Amino acid sequence: MVRKKTGRADTRTRLLDATLMLISEKGYLGATTREIASRAGVTEITLFRHFGSKEKLFEEVLRTYTFLPKLKELLPELEEKNYEDALTIVGLKLYETLGERKSMVKIMLSEMNVYPEKVRNVYKKFIDELIGILAGYLRRLQKMGEIRKFNPRIGARSFLGVIFSYFQAEEIIRSRTVPQREVKRFVREFVGIFVSGTKQMKGGR
Repeated sequence: MVRKKTGRADTRTRLLDATLMLISEKGYLGATTREIASRAGVTEITLFRHFGSKEKLFEEVLRTYTFLPKLKELLPELEEKNYEDALTIVGLKLYETLGERKSMVKIMLSEMNVYPEKVRNVYKKFIDELIGILAGYLRRLQKMGEIRKFNPRIGARSFLGVIFSYFQAEEIIRSRTVPQREVKRFVREFVGIFVSGTKQMKGGR
């Protein structure tokens, strides 16, 4: 149920909440702006006054309720951890967030190939920013000489992609709810492999 609040900021939050719920239930294509507004308890005109378009609303949902804001919040903590511990935190938090948004992830995957170009561009921009943040972290470690030289965007894409692929295979394709201990075991094993392949070798090679 969408929270009942008052004020401009609260109206915005109710619209975002309603959009998240409806996309999780019906997908982006099935969630109409009229229905989103109705569930948020506002008019469709109010929706467009706040966000301008359905695409902008979708973009804000991705920026608010996905792994992107969580990764940004994690950055200060990561700077205080060693390389392996930091990546373990990222991997576990990513999997946890995907689990929280499982319904939305599942339905978006099923309809992604029929999204309008504008919507695909919104999603691509979101993915690029997510990769860019993790790549920035890897780049800083490279400058400090802690990890070897490689394309940090490829490294970030590979890291996030493996965690997502495991989630997709187990939770969506196989319809499992993976026990937390199993998730931790997988993430730690993968992080160990990733770290071994990217850490700085003796002699700085």
